[in-house]
Amino acid sequence: METTENKKELLRGGQFLVKETKAEDVFTPEDFTEEQKMMRDSVKEFVDREIWPKKEEFEKKNYALTEEVMGKAGELGFLGVAVPEEYEGLGMGFVSTMLVCDYISGATGSIATAFGAHTGIGTLPILLYGNEEQRKKYIPKLATGEWFGAYCLTEPGAGSDANSGKTKAELAEDGKSYKINGQKMWISNAGFASVFIVFARIQDDKNITGFIVEYDKENPNGITFGEEEKKLGIHASSTRQVFFNDTVVSAENMLSERGNGFKIAMNALNVGRIKLAAASLEAQRRVTDVAVKYANDRVQFKTPIAKFGAIKLKLAEMATSAWVGEAASYRAAKNIEDRINLRLEAGESHSDAELKTFEEYAIECSILKVACSEDVQNCSDEGIQVLGGMGFSADTPMESAWRDARIARIYEGTNEINRMLAVGMLIKKAMKGHVDLLGPAQAVGEELTGIPSMDKPDFNELFAEEKNMIKKLKKVFLMVAGSAVQKFGQDLEEHQQLLLAASDILIEAYMAESAILRAEKNVNRFGEDSQKEQIAMAQLYLYHAVDIVNQKAKEGIASFAEGDEQRMMLMGLKRFTKYDRMPNVVELRNTIAEKLTSENKYCF
Repeated sequence: METTENKKELLRGGQFLVKETKAEDVFTPEDFTEEQKMMRDSVKEFVDREIWPKKEEFEKKNYALTEEVMGKAGELGFLGVAVPEEYEGLGMGFVSTMLVCDYISGATGSIATAFGAHTGIGTLPILLYGNEEQRKKYIPKLATGEWFGAYCLTEPGAGSDANSGKTKAELAEDGKSYKINGQKMWISNAGFASVFIVFARIQDDKNITGFIVEYDKENPNGITFGEEEKKLGIHASSTRQVFFNDTVVSAENMLSERGNGFKIAMNALNVGRIKLAAASLEAQRRVTDVAVKYANDRVQFKTPIAKFGAIKLKLAEMATSAWVGEAASYRAAKNIEDRINLRLEAGESHSDAELKTFEEYAIECSILKVACSEDVQNCSDEGIQVLGGMGFSADTPMESAWRDARIARIYEGTNEINRMLAVGMLIKKAMKGHVDLLGPAQAVGEELTGIPSMDKPDFNELFAEEKNMIKKLKKVFLMVAGSAVQKFGQDLEEHQQLLLAASDILIEAYMAESAILRAEKNVNRFGEDSQKEQIAMAQLYLYHAVDIVNQKAKEGIASFAEGDEQRMMLMGLKRFTKYDRMPNVVELRNTIAEKLTSENKYCF
């Protein structure tokens, strides 16, 4: 464990934008401890034994199999990784929590969803907001898989606007219980859950309130269910409507305090978002594995298709998205773990330490949710393309991977909501003085109006130009977002398309920086010769990031600036997205693809 003195140097959430991060200060998958590697290997062995061979059964909507596999996962301790030992969990750190979520989620989206819903939004609200009596009663059963959890927030008229739910909780005359009436929809694990986290409104309260509601088949207590939803993907994930008709809940089962439900819901989703990023990684690795093996075996024109440049392009891009997603996800996970430990050392309770930390890194959680959910969709789409007609067939795992990936862009807050949240939260942090955006934004403004330096930078050292380019991408965000805030002020949140464009700049800066830092750290400890493919992936991702940033910034500038201001900003954009030495993109892809095909798997 790091010392407190070192931990004080931790960046706060969002500070990556304005403070330099050194390669030696980031955590990468190559830093896993022996304990973490053993946990990863045991999860992979479990998946290869219990899930991957039964993939067809999951596609046939075998909900009982999902419940059975979840029970086995509980017996092995996988459901309790993040739960303190006092509640019969393993009490491991957040990196280990991410790791288990990552590797258990890749074989089928049905288990990924059931596992994520149970261990995240089904358990954490009680662990983080419950009182000691509630924790002792429910958490051990949830941690061991004796009971399964579900989370009842969404309603027919309340999706992204979660606080607008109409489910009511009415206090009984004796003050000892509430009656809940209402309808919830899209409830994961509804078909086999014993504990529901239910959000309802008491009287005309501004905010909803959370309740812990038990369900027993023998005594349903006014709880009924709709049929299993017919879904595009995650076929064996139980998803039902849940109806509450005079469901009696003890007043002691109120979660936290009256009117605190919206806060509980939002903070639970922060954790869910970064875990969803992790859940998108192993799926990409497995899809890439299948595509590489097929490309090596499939012969056309007397040549394995893996030898063709068009296929090399796809394999290289698929592997790169997975590798960069790993870099960014585990970087953030370690920041979260270290910040939690820092708070614990300062004497905070476990629940307070986690709650404040997840709130602290909400920006990174949203960034990762968006980036990794979109990468897994693109990866599975290209996987289908590599397999051609066979990819479209249900006899290969590609088509189910593509269908399962689609939901990731919707739940835990749609990607559109998360994009706007990331920028909105960053601006709020700046206004509170938690992240100094004003100073750096003013410096960029002065740079734009000043005389450009004619000095030729020395980019001979490995990654020198890449790190300089990342600094410039951050300047683009400060230029666009700073000018937009200046122009629109508090009304900026009404300009959603501008927020979306700014968010994509923010996302690419974080992901590209994570990739370069991972590659640099590994070069420093393993040597450049052994890392040429990782260097290529980092450079390839950055090349794409520069293009995206250029496009999105141009869109934003054209939308709110005009005249001399617009010309000045477009000139600045050109300067900030200009390579001194453009990378050879085809060569980068070939380097990555040839490593994949020689190893016949995702090998990074």
